[in-house]
Amino acid sequence: MKVLKCIGIWMDHSNANLIEFTTDPIETKTLHTEFTHTEKEQTLKKSEVLMHHKEQHEQAEYYKELAAVIKNYDEVLLFGPTDAKVELHNLLSADHKFNNVKVEVAQADKMTENQQHAFVKKHFSRH
Repeated sequence: MKVLKCIGIWMDHSNANLIEFTTDPIETKTLHTEFTHTEKEQTLKKSEVLMHHKEQHEQAEYYKELAAVIKNYDEVLLFGPTDAKVELHNLLSADHKFNNVKVEVAQADKMTENQQHAFVKKHFSRH
């Protein structure tokens, strides 16, 4: 029987904690979007349209980075407090490269790293 590679991703629109489900101590890797609050303020001074365009571009890059990680797994749990997980899920669902990846979405509040690890462990242990 094949051992499934599973990962949980706690995410919002600016950060993603990548939590690989393993029997070893679980480690968290973090990805950040490049569009910071300061950058948003500076761009907004120039033009709201420019700010929105830049924000969309940065968000697309952020999702692309996450998709590059996700393609290496069999099962993925996207969870977090914002709609970012749903937006990413919709992008993955539209891309045939992810047809063989089981992606689930769950609502979750802000969590400590230990709570995130427990959430991922509980989700994938039921398999």
